[in-house]
Amino acid sequence: MNMIAGLTQRESGSMAAGERASDQAIGDASVEVSVVMPCLNEADTVATCIGKAQQAVREHGILAEVIVADNGSTDDSVRIAAHMGARVVRVQERGYGNALMGGIAAARGKFIIMGDADDSYDFGEIPRLVEKLREGFDLVQGCRLPSGGGSVMRGAMPFLHRWIGNPLLSVMARRMFCVPVHDVYSGLRGFTKDLYGRLDQQCTGMEFATEMIIKASLRNVKTAEVPITLHPDGRRSHAPHLKTFRDGWRTIRLFLIYSPRWLFVVPGAVLALFGLVSYALAMPGITVMGATFDAHTLLFGSLFILMGYQSVLLSIFAKMDRRTD
Repeated sequence: MNMIAGLTQRESGSMAAGERASDQAIGDASVEVSVVMPCLNEADTVATCIGKAQQAVREHGILAEVIVADNGSTDDSVRIAAHMGARVVRVQERGYGNALMGGIAAARGKFIIMGDADDSYDFGEIPRLVEKLREGFDLVQGCRLPSGGGSVMRGAMPFLHRWIGNPLLSVMARRMFCVPVHDVYSGLRGFTKDLYGRLDQQCTGMEFATEMIIKASLRNVKTAEVPITLHPDGRRSHAPHLKTFRDGWRTIRLFLIYSPRWLFVVPGAVLALFGLVSYALAMPGITVMGATFDAHTLLFGSLFILMGYQSVLLSIFAKMDRRTD
């Protein structure tokens, strides 16, 4: 559905007037906040998201711009965004991370607020994130999970995501990287443009958001968490872009890449332990249920110990390489 046709004449005039004032302010002074929304065929909701963001910054006197990073939309998303007064940035390389990278690269603000354009996040929360950034935090994470004070409205998150995926991945991140937030997958967050430049983001897909949290934790970045509410997805023309198992696996793979301890040390220690147990059984020639542990057991035990040693050694090299980056 073309959302432009759905705007009343009064609403259009009011929004256009507000945006002319906003554009004039941007031309007269530096932008403090850039609101970046990745977009791929979000004609159902992009106008609502832009409107909420504009209203929030206007009511709180925040000098801001709204950037829609379009990732190849074939519907009316681009036309709607431009009509609403947002700055449209075309990003050719497909992927959630690529869209955000393109939008952030074009941002003029000192602070960046990123959020999805599917109306699941309330951009009226922007002032709360900006307040924390003004206090000196480099990263402010919106938390949807009850463990961090957030809430999820009925129908806003699939069962597997709400009760297994998001809590489990967040616990893993807290355990593996001492991440100081409860919801690593939340797409509504704020950060300084300076921090973004230092993090050197590489992930081009959905794991972009998790990569940011992990890198910030490894660098002891000053991080805050703000409880938010997740609303039901407002899209009707297509299903969510997130793929449960594909993106879940990509996140776990990211965890392992950034954690040599869990990727190399733990498996290496387990292999070495198996090797020692094999030696303990084979040296005296113990027989269990008619099976005697002898030379073949020693052979496999030696193999396990060597593999475990090599795995731990790889962890040491990985740690050394990361410190030289």
